[in-house]
Order: sequence, then C-alpha cells, then structure tokens
Amino acid sequence: MRPDSVTYRVPVNTHAGETGRPPFDAAAARRLREALGMTPAHVAYGIAAAFGIRIAPETVASWERGESSPTEAELTALAGALWCAPGELLGAPGTLREYRLALGLAPADLALRIGMDAGAYERLEAGGTWRGNDRQAAALAEVLRLPLPALLRFTGRDGKLAELLTSAATTRWQAYVRPVGKLVPLPKQQLQDVLQDLHGEYQRTMAATLHWGDGGSAEESGRAGRAFLDDIVAEFWARAGGQER
Repeated sequence: MRPDSVTYRVPVNTHAGETGRPPFDAAAARRLREALGMTPAHVAYGIAAAFGIRIAPETVASWERGESSPTEAELTALAGALWCAPGELLGAPGTLREYRLALGLAPADLALRIGMDAGAYERLEAGGTWRGNDRQAAALAEVLRLPLPALLRFTGRDGKLAELLTSAATTRWQAYVRPVGKLVPLPKQQLQDVLQDLHGEYQRTMAATLHWGDGGSAEESGRAGRAFLDDIVAEFWARAGGQER
C-alpha cells in the first residue's frame, strides 16, 4: 500500500491540554521527523501501515504545530513511525499516566509488572486512592523510574510527609528525624540538616514580620507562616535535592 492510496479519517482538532490526551511535545515530533527526512504524509502512511490507524497528513502537521495532540494509541504509533521511544514525544511527566506513557507501557502491562489488579491500577491512574502495599510501591517506582517525590505523591504519602514537616518546623525538629526518615529513605545527617534548615527558616519568617522596626503584626506573621507551611513539601524537596514543584 502506497502513501497516496491510504484512506484517511477526518482529523480531530483536540487541544494538547484536553483531558485524556498525553502531554505532547510538538517541537520534538517535528524535529524527529525532519531528522529522518520524512514528510507528514510519510509519517501518516507509516502509522497506517504499521498500526492500522489511518490519519491525514494534515493531522500530523496539526500535532507538530501544537494545534491538536495525539491520543495515547496515536502517540505510540507516531513513536513507531518516527523510530523513537514514546517518551521522546512527551514533555516532562507529571502524572502517573504520563510516566507510564513515557515508557510505552499499557495499563494492564504495568499492573502485571507491579503485581496489582489491572482494574485497581486503572482506578489509581484515574485519580483514585493508592491501595497497594510497600512491595507494589517499590515495584512501581522501579518500573516507572519514579523520583522519590513522585512516588510519595502517587502513593498518597505526601500528606503524611506534610504533617511531619509542619510539626518539625513549628516545634522541635529533632523529634521528627526518624518519622520523616521512614517515609523518605535519605541519610540521617542529610535529614537532620534539612529539618533544621526548615525549622530555622520558619522561625525567621515568623520573626521578620513581628520586627518592631517594620511595624509588623501578629496577623502578618501568621499569614507569612501559613504561606511557608503550605509549601513546605516543595521546600523540603528543594533542600533535599529532589525538587518537584
């Protein structure tokens, strides 16, 4: 079958930010295509021939202009046509689904590899609550190559971390080295340094707004303190070397 003999479906102009669409990197798609010396028509033909997904060259061009984005199945097919990994066509992953797509894994395949029921995994990816055990969490991190901040977020433990960090910043930080260490397996000395730093920064924030010369007030101090605590998990990762904002 030749490129000019393919029957195309009507292109669907779905914007990149629409729910259910991967975070597509339009510039990367165009760069990879041009590096192979291909036209949008060649790409559309390759997708149809190898994956049975019939799209118009105009749709490929629309993806590259950022006017629309491929579905998950189209993204996998596009990666195959461009001889690249799906992750090369995505922006930085932020959701569990995006981490999975970056590796070109189907939901059922990932669920099998981490020892979880496929339905339970799909509910998790759709925004459900993590119901897995520690072994499954470790497998999820390994398979998807998750950074530690992302693992805690996806398994619902970032809320507990926020509670511990808040207490460490507002009371005696020394008492929270071990509890935080159970959630975040970092060297003890590093945890001590980070918790002490957070505690000191919080205290300085509170004191600065109460300085007589600045005409501060208890209300201003409270607002500043709450703002710091609201962002304390991000502050922790920034100091611990695992930034995820």
